[in-house]
Amino acid sequence: MQNNIIIRQATPADIDTCLALETVCFPASEAASRESISIRIEQFPEGFYVAENQGQIVGQINSGATSKDDISDEAFKALEGHDAAGSNIVVFSLAVLPDQQGNGLGAQLMRHFIKQSRQQGRQQVLLLCKDVLVPFYSRLGFDDRGLSACTHGGAQWREMGQVL
Repeated sequence: MQNNIIIRQATPADIDTCLALETVCFPASEAASRESISIRIEQFPEGFYVAENQGQIVGQINSGATSKDDISDEAFKALEGHDAAGSNIVVFSLAVLPDQQGNGLGAQLMRHFIKQSRQQGRQQVLLLCKDVLVPFYSRLGFDDRGLSACTHGGAQWREMGQVL
């Protein structure tokens, strides 16, 4: 874990930096668009956090909320069907600059996010990930709930969840 990291809520001024981070961390078929990032920050800032190292954004985590358990709906990533008071919070993206990966920053962001979700009164944190990331999320207390019906970006995804 890095001690010099500041985790804060994202603001509209962060949109382009968050887009650049998303673009470098995900294939084009999976990365969120500028419009999606803008919508997420503007409509649900309490679910979008950035990690700063010496004033530079080096990581981000963003989400939406719902009371549904099915998180495979592609439109939800644009916050269609989002319910700010929803009992479940759904992680859309956890991204850390490649040169900052491997030092615990992703876990630090996720732990902050889980703590904030608990304080907001959420019942569970849900997410989709690729097979390779199942061990990472399992170490953070998530249960592997099996293959998802989601085919975002043409990939196969696993559903993970953590009851708070």
